[in-house]
Amino acid sequence: MIKKLISATIMVSLMFGAIVTVTAQDNSEDYKMWETVMLTPDNSKLKVLGEHMRKHNTAFHKEGAYKATVYNISTGPNAGSIIWEMGPMKFSHNDSRPGKGTHDDDWRDNVMPYIKKVHTIEYWKQDDELSNTSMLDGDSAKYPILFVRYSEIAKGVSISSVKAFYKQISETVKAMEGINPWGVYYNEFRQGDLGRHIATVGFFKEWAEFDEDNDFKETFLKVHGEGTWDAFLDLSDQVLTNSWDEIWVYNAYLSGR
Repeated sequence: MIKKLISATIMVSLMFGAIVTVTAQDNSEDYKMWETVMLTPDNSKLKVLGEHMRKHNTAFHKEGAYKATVYNISTGPNAGSIIWEMGPMKFSHNDSRPGKGTHDDDWRDNVMPYIKKVHTIEYWKQDDELSNTSMLDGDSAKYPILFVRYSEIAKGVSISSVKAFYKQISETVKAMEGINPWGVYYNEFRQGDLGRHIATVGFFKEWAEFDEDNDFKETFLKVHGEGTWDAFLDLSDQVLTNSWDEIWVYNAYLSGR
């Protein structure tokens, strides 16, 4: 399945020239969003960090909107760092999130001393219409390997062009054989030179799926018709200016599970 999703996400990226562009995608109050924090640990203190982060997450981030999930980044330039993720949530949950007092003191005194650097803190909102995540039930252990593709959208690209491009990918992923959990997530705030406008995520049960045959193009042609592939590639060149991949691996221990 991984080759299927790589081919899908190879084209997958969407829009973001401005923050209003993304938030305009979904003005409904019923949405799913995750806060992610990238942390570089002190490698000489990994055991202590693990113990303390596990205790913190168990105490303050066990369930609901404040549920924490931790991933090890295993590929790409950020390999060796970890992702601390909270959600699914809404912005309004920040008004009552664990904070001042025992929570902040515990994070400051027992976690931060073993962190070398705090990188990006971001909010990623899921596009429910384009995503294919209905088979996920919130249990990260079932799909512990995440194939994340960050993409940068070219300036001046129209919303309609990007939506048309992205819809083709979504329809193809949903039509592929087998179970292909896959999500589309918009970065809710501008990132400047980072260019992390959108992230697409494929969810996998095991690494062996990376060896499976690819049928994305075949399915694409069945869904969209013969002779559409070259136009699709041309559109991808117009929409995307850059993209890069990471593999995240679920860390149940740090997550407090």
